[in-house]
Amino acid sequence: MSDISIRSQGRAGRITLSRPKALNALSYDMCLAIEAAIDTWRTDDAIEVIILDAQGDKAFCAGGDIAELYETGTQGNYAYGQKFWADEYRLNNKLRSFPKPIVSFMQGFTMGGGVGIGCHGSHRIVCENSQIAMPECGIGLVPDVGGSYILAKAPGYVGAYLGLTAYRMNAADAIFAGFADHYIPRDQWDTCIASICDSGDTLVLNTMSERTPTSALANRQKEIDAIFCVNTLLEVIEKLEQKETKLAQEIAKSLQRNSPLAMAAALAIISKQQAENSSFEDALKMEYRFTYRAMEHGDFLEGIRAAIIDKDRAPKWRQTLKTVSQADLTLMTSPLGHADLSLTED
Repeated sequence: MSDISIRSQGRAGRITLSRPKALNALSYDMCLAIEAAIDTWRTDDAIEVIILDAQGDKAFCAGGDIAELYETGTQGNYAYGQKFWADEYRLNNKLRSFPKPIVSFMQGFTMGGGVGIGCHGSHRIVCENSQIAMPECGIGLVPDVGGSYILAKAPGYVGAYLGLTAYRMNAADAIFAGFADHYIPRDQWDTCIASICDSGDTLVLNTMSERTPTSALANRQKEIDAIFCVNTLLEVIEKLEQKETKLAQEIAKSLQRNSPLAMAAALAIISKQQAENSSFEDALKMEYRFTYRAMEHGDFLEGIRAAIIDKDRAPKWRQTLKTVSQADLTLMTSPLGHADLSLTED
C-alpha cells in the first residue's frame, strides 16, 4: 500500500505513514494494515520495539480520512461509519496494551485519529513544530480514539478545556497534558531511530531528550480549572459570562464555533471518567456510544459539510449552547445494548 510503509529494520518493526500531501490522514485500510502488522510483531521474537513515524514536515497524522464517512452517511448508510470506528478503536486498544515498546515520532499536526495511533504507545516524541489537538467537537464528534482517556487524566480540568476548545498544544503543552513524553529536536530523529533499530531498546530517548520551556497550559491551569470545574456545558457558559479575562473571551469564542451537543457530551464523558477512574477500554466504549449515533442523531454530517465539503464554516447545529438537554445527552451516550463496542475481532 503506497499510503503506508510497513517493514522490519534491525530489531524494530517500522510503520511509516506516507501520505504527506494529505497530511498523512488515516484511512480505514491504513488502520487495518497497522493492526495486522502489530498482531504479527506481537509474537515475533526478532522484533523488540515498534517505531511509528510519518513522511513530510507538516504532519504526523492530521486525523482520519473522513470523506468516505460523509459520503456513506449522507446516503443513509450509518453501518459503514459504525464499523470503521469500532475497528479503529480496537486498534487504539491494541496499541495501548501492546507488550513491547512503541515509539511514535510526531512532527507537525497530530490530531484526532493521529492521536489514536501516536499517543497511546509507551514513548511519545515531539519536536519544535509539533501541534497536538483533539478538534472533534468542531465537526460534531466527541474526542475519541481513546483521546478522552488522556483528557480525563490531564492535570486538573485541563482535559475538558482541551476537548471543548480544540486548543492546539505545542511540545511543552503536550508533555504537560499527558499526550507526549520526550522533546527531541527534529534534526536528531534519524540518529535516534537508527539507534533504536540497531539496539532494540529505547535508552537513547533518555539521553537525547531536552527540556522544553514552561507550558502555556501550565501557566493557565488555575484559570482553566476555575471555569471547567463543573459538570455541564451550561455551567461552563455561566462561568464564562461571569469573567472578562482574555482567556475567558478566547474560550467563549472557541465554544461558539463547535457543536453544542458534542461539547456537552464530551464534558459528560470526561467528567464521568474522572469520577469513576475509568479504564482505557471503558473510555473507548463511552466514545463509541456517541460516534455510533453521531450521523443519525448528532451533528457529524453537518459538521463535515461545513468544514470539509462546502467549506462555508457556517454549520447549523441542532442545539444552541444553552439548549442541550439531559434527554439529548442520554440519547447520545446511553448504552447501545447488543451494539455496544466489543474490542475483540468478530
